Amino acid sequence: MGSFLLIPVILIGLVILFSSFFTVKQQTAVIIERFGKFQSIRTSGLQMKIPLIDRIAARLGLKIQQLDVIVETKTLDDVFVKLKISVQYVVLKEKVYEAFYQLEYPHDQITSYVFDVVRAEVPKMKLDDVFVKKDDIAIAVKTELQDAMLDYGYDIIKTLVTDIDPDAQVKEAMNRINASEREKIAAQFEGDAARILIVEKAKAEAESKRLQGQGIADQRREIARGLEESVEVLNKVGINSQEASALIVVTQHYDTLQSIGEATNTNLILLPNSPQAGSDMLNNMVASFTASNMIGESMKNKIVAPKEIKKPRKS
Repeated sequence: MGSFLLIPVILIGLVILFSSFFTVKQQTAVIIERFGKFQSIRTSGLQMKIPLIDRIAARLGLKIQQLDVIVETKTLDDVFVKLKISVQYVVLKEKVYEAFYQLEYPHDQITSYVFDVVRAEVPKMKLDDVFVKKDDIAIAVKTELQDAMLDYGYDIIKTLVTDIDPDAQVKEAMNRINASEREKIAAQFEGDAARILIVEKAKAEAESKRLQGQGIADQRREIARGLEESVEVLNKVGINSQEASALIVVTQHYDTLQSIGEATNTNLILLPNSPQAGSDMLNNMVASFTASNMIGESMKNKIVAPKEIKKPRKS
């Protein structure tokens, strides 16, 4: 009968013995209380406590943690905007006691400071400045939190402004402004391209006209040189200049008729084709040359030579 009573006692003893040992994970701190009073802080490894007297009050992680806080506030230009602030913090290993006993809700405490700083900084800025100076907001939040939370055993590693979300209507208006600005720039580029195209086309046309004029001048110069050589050849065989000119005109007249007849898609052209046609053209040319010479001589005769200055006679 006594042996049956001994077994439960042994089992209870074993349970109490095993409950005396506990393990603490890496980057974790365990707070031990004895009868409700702080006793010690245990770090990673196998630890021991007095059964039924000591108890584990809390386990605090020593890893870096992150808290995301969304704050809605108004900018200087009366635009409501939501900011997402990410706060990275850690419990200081040497201040585990303060972190557990002095601060009941650390998340709420951090959130309150974030709200206070953001709603003090953002109303000083316009919406565009909020996007540009988001790092300044993050630095201000970190500075305020660092000073406030260090006494409670928390170190602020970094604060980040991870999102800026204006009101939907404001975002739509900003998109319209951006689209209009881009369309304006595109129109300016298109206008510049069109202007450059016109200028280059005008330059090309001017160069083409210049080359065309130069070609016509060269062509006429060669024709004149050829006519001069033809007249000289005809003069050598006893044909005077007037007869040579008549022969050249008649020859060119019939060459023209031959060229027109050889073309298949030539338009209708009426030309004098009588035997007297070449003579008429020659007579007209001679009359033109004669009239031109007469006009030139008359203009020369009208030029009055300056009178000589008479010197006074000596008495």
